[in-house]
Amino acid sequence: MNNFVFTNPTKLVFGKGQIARLAKLIPSDAKIMITIGGGSIFNNGIYNQVVDALKGRDWVEFRGIEPNPEFETLMKAVEEAKEKEIDFLLAVGGGSVIDGTKFIATAMHYEGDPWDFLLDERKAANAKATTLATVLTLPATGSEMNNGSVISRRAYGEKRAFHSANTFPLFSILDPEAIYSLPKRQIANGIVDTFAHTLEQYLTDGTEGSAMVMDRWAEGLLQTLIDIAPKLTVERMSYDAAANFMLTATMGLNGFVAMGVEQDWATHMIGHELTALHSLDHGITLAIVHPALMDVMREEKRAKLLQYGERVFGIKEGSEEQRIDKAIQATEMFYRSLGVKTRLSEHSIGESTVNEIVKRFTDRGWRVGERGIVTPEKVGEILRKAL
Repeated sequence: MNNFVFTNPTKLVFGKGQIARLAKLIPSDAKIMITIGGGSIFNNGIYNQVVDALKGRDWVEFRGIEPNPEFETLMKAVEEAKEKEIDFLLAVGGGSVIDGTKFIATAMHYEGDPWDFLLDERKAANAKATTLATVLTLPATGSEMNNGSVISRRAYGEKRAFHSANTFPLFSILDPEAIYSLPKRQIANGIVDTFAHTLEQYLTDGTEGSAMVMDRWAEGLLQTLIDIAPKLTVERMSYDAAANFMLTATMGLNGFVAMGVEQDWATHMIGHELTALHSLDHGITLAIVHPALMDVMREEKRAKLLQYGERVFGIKEGSEEQRIDKAIQATEMFYRSLGVKTRLSEHSIGESTVNEIVKRFTDRGWRVGERGIVTPEKVGEILRKAL
């Protein structure tokens, strides 16, 4: 197990009816900006619950943060927040709204062009940020309990991430009833995202048994998703299924399963480029890339692939190569069982995109994965495997 220092200051407020606690959780003298996405919260009652909880408070709202939040849109929110001297940001939405709000919080205080800290996230590592909190409406990214953010700039064909010590939400309210009205596509994407997040911290070239606590924790999250997925895609999901999904998504990327282990994130880095170039949903890109990456990187990840196959999918029979093949196939079939397409060709994406992404990795000097084992050449192999 590697050395580590762990801190996560976000308070979780979990369960039905908890949105009403906003009045006590936000300082009484705060000047609040509520950040909102495309409008689903107006149909499922979440918006009304938030407004009721903030009666008598000084607040404004900013609507229209897109899936894969757009730099130009967020900069409009930054200018409005600065003009109105906002000192508390409340993100009401899923990962995109929360990620966008983290950017707003940081850009409000950044001297210079905020695009700079997306190109070089070291510039945001300890940057000042406005206090923020969240009301989660779509489990997927774990952004409600971490300090990461991913921002798109479609005019540049770019999608970039940053992390800051000061963008952990002060608190996050997780009411499982908020997801009852979500479309099945969003539920499926959220399941894939959570599954992939967990794999990125688990399925590495680490030695078997070196981080037993985190391995078992990660395997439990993966098995939970497999178990509850059929219950989440029915017409009327149960409260317990919704609650377990919401908590699993949060635990998948709040730093808990990352303690003392190697981390990969190559699937995400490749997937971001597919989103930037073709506007694919984030979850879809992960379902395309991850099985192909497992195949191409099977030698480097052999021990963990075998462990994953046995502990998560119960694969015990056959040679090592056969068991690895079965583990990869089981992963892809799990994604497809959710209705998610797992091949580039199913999205009319071909060799030209592969070449462009390889060029981007090469030009940026990017070597990704644990300790940089995924080179630009490997990126090309992975994408061609996914055709």
